[in-house]
Amino acid sequence: MSGGIYSFEGMVPVIHPTTFVHPAAVVIGDVCLGPHCYIGPGASLRGDFASLVVGEGCNIQDNCVVHGTPGRVTMIEDGGHIGHGAVIHACHIGRSALIGIGAVIFDDAVIGEEAIVAALSFVKAGFEVPPRHLAAGVPAVVVRPLTAEQIAWKNRGTLAYQRLAARCLETLRPCEPLTEAEPGRHHVDVSRFWPEA
Repeated sequence: MSGGIYSFEGMVPVIHPTTFVHPAAVVIGDVCLGPHCYIGPGASLRGDFASLVVGEGCNIQDNCVVHGTPGRVTMIEDGGHIGHGAVIHACHIGRSALIGIGAVIFDDAVIGEEAIVAALSFVKAGFEVPPRHLAAGVPAVVVRPLTAEQIAWKNRGTLAYQRLAARCLETLRPCEPLTEAEPGRHHVDVSRFWPEA
């Protein structure tokens, strides 16, 4: 499989029309994606063992894995921000929480509202990160409370991904590459989608 949306044992994924799923992502079975989400290339959301629920405005970036354990719902609440290559397995990600690049969140872990799990951390089974706290390490420990500035920084990043989802739905198309850059080529203008750029 190179990507796509698949039913499994008659269970068809539910994807809100304002959500962008990259053609190279795989979404299988009992998966519900709310509005204004971004699902990046290479992401795998497998609702074959258990339900996966992704709330409004979430982003699940390139090469992430979201999966479950029988009898448990894997939940990413509204505004969840899942960094490149992270693994989310049979756990609960609270509203507006950020999971850093390459982090692993294991069964029955709970990441509190507006919490951040640092890149490359491993959150062991059943561990809880309190709301608005930073957790880091292998295994992860709670390091400290987050500042209002850090939470605002995270929220700006999530908003940028919500805007990216809309831009991808509008403009992303397969194409043939150019053999060289055209004269006067303009590079990405981040001010169009990155808040306060």
